[in-house]
Amino acid sequence: MIISSFDNHISKPCITAHFLSRTFLECFVAGNIETANAEVMVQHIEDVLFQHPQPICKPLFPSQHLTSRIVKLERSTKYCFSIDCLNPSDENSALLYYIQVHRDDIKLNILLELFALVAKQPAFHQLRSVEQLGYITVLLQRNDSGIRGLQFIIQSTVKDPAQLDSRVEAFLKMFESELNKMADSDFKSNVNALIKMKLEKHKNLWEESSFYWKEIAVGTLKFDRREAEVAALRNLTKEQLIDFFNGFVKADAPKRKTLSVRVYGCLHSAEYKQAITEPDHPPKTVGIKDVCSFRRSRPLFASFRGGHGLIKL
Repeated sequence: MIISSFDNHISKPCITAHFLSRTFLECFVAGNIETANAEVMVQHIEDVLFQHPQPICKPLFPSQHLTSRIVKLERSTKYCFSIDCLNPSDENSALLYYIQVHRDDIKLNILLELFALVAKQPAFHQLRSVEQLGYITVLLQRNDSGIRGLQFIIQSTVKDPAQLDSRVEAFLKMFESELNKMADSDFKSNVNALIKMKLEKHKNLWEESSFYWKEIAVGTLKFDRREAEVAALRNLTKEQLIDFFNGFVKADAPKRKTLSVRVYGCLHSAEYKQAITEPDHPPKTVGIKDVCSFRRSRPLFASFRGGHGLIKL
């Protein structure tokens, strides 16, 4: 059983009483147990905490429920944040190049996952093997509280983060022609590979529980996610994948939203000083000087957390 709790008000000397003074309980029961027994178990915990003549806990006020809200980036805009490496003797510079795509949606999810699968090996081959930018060179999909996107991560001593950024842009321009020329058989092969990955059974109870608990924790509650995404994949066309790339990913895509986080190692300290004193940002590029100010300046995606006792913003 997984239990999450939140303590807000501290009014008693006992640490336990402080911790449990106001609590929200969320449970998931897995394993060799009947549904009725699981419900009795959770009800017993709730009775002890909340229904006792002298209850240990009080429920949280609606305004005290925590929700994870993700910053909404502006379309057709690229944000850049440059920072010096915290370890002054570290020679490695690094780039995190993030493309924010969409809020959890079955069709867009599979298009994002399929693109990541199709582009992962070409990205590694071009940026790691051919250009030899750095030992760590990966393309991954990213899921932050239900907000999906793509990210390139490159660690390098041979080029500074701004140059790494330009190489990612160049790769996406080069990959556009490869995607358009993709054979139908190759497209079907990638679709079938993704379907096979999704239909693979959980290896153990912990892996299965983690899947369900993530749906609960984020608030998406799509417990049939794999089945729904497989059904959508079977009807997907290559033209839809190309339209997805043209709309969200390629350099001049109308819906493209990009964040470039650049960490400068000691080998590129001169480039870092130039980046913060004489920023040379192309059109539709915004430099971030203070992270907190940037976060306050942008709207947030709505939280998936909702239902009884919870605030859905």
